[in-house]
Amino acid sequence: MIACRLLLIALTAVFAAGAAQAELAGDAEAGETLYGQCKGCHEIGKGAEDRIGPHLNGLFGRRVASHEGFAYSASMQRAGVDGLIWGFDTLDAYIENPRALVSKTRMSYRGMKDAQDRADLMAYLRRFSASPANIPEAAPTARGTDHTVDPAILAIQGDPEYGEYLSSECVSCHQADGSSDGIPSITRWPEEDFVVAMHAYKDKLRPHPVMQMMAGRLSNEEIAALAAYFKDLD
Repeated sequence: MIACRLLLIALTAVFAAGAAQAELAGDAEAGETLYGQCKGCHEIGKGAEDRIGPHLNGLFGRRVASHEGFAYSASMQRAGVDGLIWGFDTLDAYIENPRALVSKTRMSYRGMKDAQDRADLMAYLRRFSASPANIPEAAPTARGTDHTVDPAILAIQGDPEYGEYLSSECVSCHQADGSSDGIPSITRWPEEDFVVAMHAYKDKLRPHPVMQMMAGRLSNEEIAALAAYFKDLD
């Protein structure tokens, strides 16, 4: 009797997990409609060409800024050098808020806030991968995850003097004069962009392991202080 109950519990858990996974899957037909928000800049499908943005065929599994022949922004190129790969997690974050991953992206899109809409759009984009059968229907984060930084965190008023005190580790790599010779500049960023980028490292969406470690050690108040300091640093 006990064994039967344990088996029943196990089967219930399996079916629940399967139902949850099914719920995560996006609707490609709905995603095709949502793609209307993208097609002014990006083409997809047979014969697709680059426009204002690169075409989106074969997007999944591709390193950021690696599509040959397209003139990416310096910020996007740095993200690619940093090791950023387009997958469900990273696309989910980028579609929701492009500046969550690439703070100085040229893409002017304000973001798709509804998690199910993003899952649907990615299900549509998946159709145009070279090997769609090898790409999961949806990642565990494709629905129900909000990559937007909490407004209460963005509202923290950073102390630039404290930020200057904390900045010594930053400027051991980044140039205080704003130059970007071999490493991206972090001066004169809008504070929100700086905070969003640091939280993307905390969440391991931005892939640089040293920055993930550094961001992981910082409190919200310390990140705000650094953002306030670097914002006005000439």
